Amino acid sequence: MALLRWLVPLVLAFAPAAAWARPPHPNWTAAVAVTPAGGHLIGNPAAKVKVIEYISYTCPHCARFQQQSEAPLRLGYIQPGTVSVEVRHLVRDPIDMTAAMLTNCGDPSRFAGNHSALLLGQNRWMAAEEGFSDAQRARWDSGPMPARLRAIANDFGLYALLEPRGYTRAQLDRCLADGAMLKRLATQRTEAIRLGVEGTPAFLLDGALLAGTYDWQSLEAQIKARL
Repeated sequence: MALLRWLVPLVLAFAPAAAWARPPHPNWTAAVAVTPAGGHLIGNPAAKVKVIEYISYTCPHCARFQQQSEAPLRLGYIQPGTVSVEVRHLVRDPIDMTAAMLTNCGDPSRFAGNHSALLLGQNRWMAAEEGFSDAQRARWDSGPMPARLRAIANDFGLYALLEPRGYTRAQLDRCLADGAMLKRLATQRTEAIRLGVEGTPAFLLDGALLAGTYDWQSLEAQIKARL
């Protein structure tokens, strides 16, 4: 027993430092969960500051916000766990609905990448709208809803945008036919209007709707004030 009492401190003294170091802090940017409201919460659920972001994929201001905030928000606030962001949808039109259905397709872990791809590529896929014929546009407004959404996805190149992310066209078509998802997105729109959201992007900070906040600079200042 005396030998054991002498040996243990010696082993500890010569053990590699890494063996006694604290486990690495989790990378909270990889944590994505669907909330009861149907949004996607990215980051630490217990973060000190909680942001809810309402977006539309056909809104140029939303694309600009994503460009401004992508790196600083993710690396400076979400990754260390101090801020979480829940993305919700305020769908504005059939094109936006199609994009939202596709962004929500598959496992929740894929949402953040899909969301970024749609917004950062918005200027390219939305540019096609001016060249569509009346016959193409008519396909968006008549017939079964899944067929309408498939026509929009095809005409705007959304299949081509998401297939490199590992989706097959058959998988994307199944998501476009998901009636439950369609209903959830419509419910999010209704809830946004109830909360007083009038346009996108719009932000709730710790449950309070922010007035006059549409860009990253304005939002970051208010986040910092709460940390």
